[in-house]
Amino acid sequence: MIISLLYKVARKLLSVPGVLLRRDTAKDAELVVLRHENAVLRRQLAGPVRYEPEDRFWLAALSRLIPRHRWREVFPVTPGTLLAWHRRFIAAKWDYSRRARTGRPPTRAALKKLILQLARENARWGHRRIQGELARLGHPIAASTVWQILHAAGIDPAPRRTGPTWREFLTNQAEGIVAVDFFHLDTVLGRRLYALAFLEHGTRRLHITGVTAHPTREWAVQQARNVTTDLGTRMESLRFLLRDRDDKYGPSFDAIFQAEEMEILKSAPRAPRMNAHCERIIGSIRREVLDHVLIMTKTTPGRSWPPTSSTTTSTAPTGPGTNYRPAPTSNPPPLHNLDTRKPVRTRVLGGVINEYRYAA
Repeated sequence: MIISLLYKVARKLLSVPGVLLRRDTAKDAELVVLRHENAVLRRQLAGPVRYEPEDRFWLAALSRLIPRHRWREVFPVTPGTLLAWHRRFIAAKWDYSRRARTGRPPTRAALKKLILQLARENARWGHRRIQGELARLGHPIAASTVWQILHAAGIDPAPRRTGPTWREFLTNQAEGIVAVDFFHLDTVLGRRLYALAFLEHGTRRLHITGVTAHPTREWAVQQARNVTTDLGTRMESLRFLLRDRDDKYGPSFDAIFQAEEMEILKSAPRAPRMNAHCERIIGSIRREVLDHVLIMTKTTPGRSWPPTSSTTTSTAPTGPGTNYRPAPTSNPPPLHNLDTRKPVRTRVLGGVINEYRYAA
């Protein structure tokens, strides 16, 4: 009964401003209903209300239309929260991190790669020479940009640029290099023998000139004369002799090759990798031949592999170093029908090495 009476009094009081002041009471009543509805919903919720970015945007924007002293009454959040949302939206206006960068556009990755390639392949080219070559290829670029790219990659200015490396030098000059090295053999009686091997880098042709128990300078000089005779006209294409700093070579040994207009390249002390091609072929000799035969005297190794003349002129891999590349011939052998002709195997060293050919 009391609640009904209070409800009637409240309705009478709310109708007085509409009668006396003639205002838009319907709008004000709707606002009062919405506020009371929000209050009821907040009481029913167990946890805090989660607002989406769109909700925060509209609440922060509408806060400007309402006096600040009424924010606590009107909005469902505290005034501090409204101000924090407002600062966040205003700060996004001055955020330039996602906008287009000003100034010179960055150099394309493909062009940087081309610049580094030109610098590696041409050790005497500076940044201005590289810029001119790029302009000729249709890539206009500033010389200072080329310098910055080379400097960032750690490439020194020309002509003090480091390079070419030893590996690059050997690869580029392979056709004109012959390497030489000593290797030892042990007999069954414990006697140590020494052999001298020459290897052409371009064709991997191996020349074992001789075996001795006492390698001297005079003996090495004689082997140098032998190998220059065996090479014949191919000496014209050779430009470098690669060897280590062994005392058994001597000035006379070098003079024989210098007379053929060849330059002597000496590897660094205790650096076998600088003569890696020769070291590898010597390893092949040990694994494929010497580890499978018994050496009695110094004449035994001479029978273990064919003479130098057959090693250098044969088109088939014969003897030690069987992985060497055969020299190309102008008249390649004809193709044979495997159904009618079978290859014939020839045993060398009792089957340690096999050679194959078609029967005549």
